[in-house]
Amino acid sequence: MKEESKSTHTFLELHQNGQATSPSHFQSIDKNSPKPILSMLDAIVIIVGIVVGAGIFRTPPLVAANTGSWGLFLSVWLLGGLVSLIGALCYAELSTSFPNTGGDYHFLRRAFGKRFSFLFAWARISVIQTGSIALLAYIVGDYISQLYRLGTYSSAIYAALVVFMLTAINISGVKFGTGTQKLLLAIQFSGLLMVIIAGFLFSPSSASLADIPSVTTNTTPAMGLAMVFVLLTFGGWNEAGYISAELRAGSRKMVNVLVISILFITAIYLLINLAFLYVLGIERMAASEAVGVDLMRAIMGEPGVFLIGVLVAMMALTSVNATIFTGARTNYALGRDFKIFAPLGKWNTNTSSPVNAFLVQGLIALALIGLGAFTRGGFESMVEFTAPVFWFFFLAIGIALFVLRIKEPNVPRPFKVPLYPLTPIIFSGSCAYLLYSSLTYTGMGAMVGVGVLLLGTLFFTVIR
Repeated sequence: MKEESKSTHTFLELHQNGQATSPSHFQSIDKNSPKPILSMLDAIVIIVGIVVGAGIFRTPPLVAANTGSWGLFLSVWLLGGLVSLIGALCYAELSTSFPNTGGDYHFLRRAFGKRFSFLFAWARISVIQTGSIALLAYIVGDYISQLYRLGTYSSAIYAALVVFMLTAINISGVKFGTGTQKLLLAIQFSGLLMVIIAGFLFSPSSASLADIPSVTTNTTPAMGLAMVFVLLTFGGWNEAGYISAELRAGSRKMVNVLVISILFITAIYLLINLAFLYVLGIERMAASEAVGVDLMRAIMGEPGVFLIGVLVAMMALTSVNATIFTGARTNYALGRDFKIFAPLGKWNTNTSSPVNAFLVQGLIALALIGLGAFTRGGFESMVEFTAPVFWFFFLAIGIALFVLRIKEPNVPRPFKVPLYPLTPIIFSGSCAYLLYSSLTYTGMGAMVGVGVLLLGTLFFTVIR
C-alpha cells in the first residue's frame, strides 16, 4: 500500500486502536480527506434508501411465478434476508478492520493488488454505478411522464433533471445530501405503509378482481431462479463499505448499522408481500406486470393507481440519491490512488464531499440517459448486462475476506464474522451461483461487461 498517504495509514492505525474517534482528531491528521460526520441513523437511512427501491414492485410477480405457493413464496423472501444478513456480517468485518471511503475498492486493493482494484473502479464508474443511476432516474421519468408528459423524450428529460438536481444537492454537502435522503425516505415509507395498511384493511370487490388476469403457477418450483430475483431486490446494502470511514460513532459501529438495516428491510419486504398475497393471491400475482398498480386498482380504483405511481417514482428517486452519494466515493478513491485521475481524488472540506467525483459521475450518467433516449432497448440491455460484472466483484469481496485473514493476520479486527469459515463460504457460494445465473440469463450480452473489463485492463497497462 505504498501509494496511500502516510496520514491515511496513521488514521487507520489510530482508528483501529480506538484513538481516532472524533472529527477534530481526524481533522488534525489530514485536512483534505473524509471526516467521520455521519450518524448511525444517517448510515441506516442511506443503506435502506438504496435497497428498498422500485424493485419491490417488480420482482414479486416473478418470484410468485417460480414458487407457486404462499409458503414457498414467503420462505424465499426470508431466505433472501438471511443470505443478505450473512453477507452483511462479512462486510462488517472488512469495514471495521479496514475503514475507508473507497469501500469495496479498498478491500480488493489490499487483498488482490492495484490492478484488480483498478478494474473494479473502472467497471463501477463506467457502467455499474452510473448505469444504475441512469436506470433508476428513468424509472422516475417513466412514472412522472404518466402524470405530465413533456413530449417524445419526456422520460429522458425528467431523468436528466433528476440526475442534475440530486448531483447538485450532494455537491452542496454531506449534511444536505443525507438530509434530502431522510426526507425522501420518510415520504417513501409513508407510502409503503399506506400500501400495506390498504392491503390488509380494505377488501377488493369481486368485480375489480375479475378484471385482473391470473395464471396457473409453476408446478415445479424454480427456487434458484426465484432467489436470483429476491437477492437482486435485496441488493445495495454493500454500499455501507463506502461510508465506513465517515461514521461518527467509529467504523466498528458499522456492524450495528448493517444488521439493523437488513432486519428492517426484510420486515418491510415480508409485510408488503403479505399485502400482495392477501389481496391478489399467488395466481394473480404471478400474472401481474405491475403488482402494486393491480393491488391499488382493486381496492381504490384509479385514484389508487395515481398514488402508487407517485410512490414508485419517489422510491426510485430515493434510490437515485443514495446511489449518487455512495458512487462518488469510489471515484474519489480512484483519484486518490492514480495520478492520471488525481482531480477525482480532491475532497472539498467545506462541504465534506468529493465534488469532482460527483461531477464526473453525473456526466457519465447523463450520457447514458442520452443514449437511452435514442436507443431505449439498447440502454436497458446495457444496464442488464452489467449483472455478471457486479456478481463477479461481489464474489471477489467474499474471497478477499479469506485472503486478508491470511495476508494481514495482525491487523486489529474489532468484529470478526461468526462461524468462520462457514459464514463467508455461504456468502461466496451465493455470489458464485448468482454470477453463473446472470451469465446464463444474459448469454452473449454478458460480453459487453467483459469488454469493459478488458478495456480497463488495457487502459491500466497504458497508464503504468
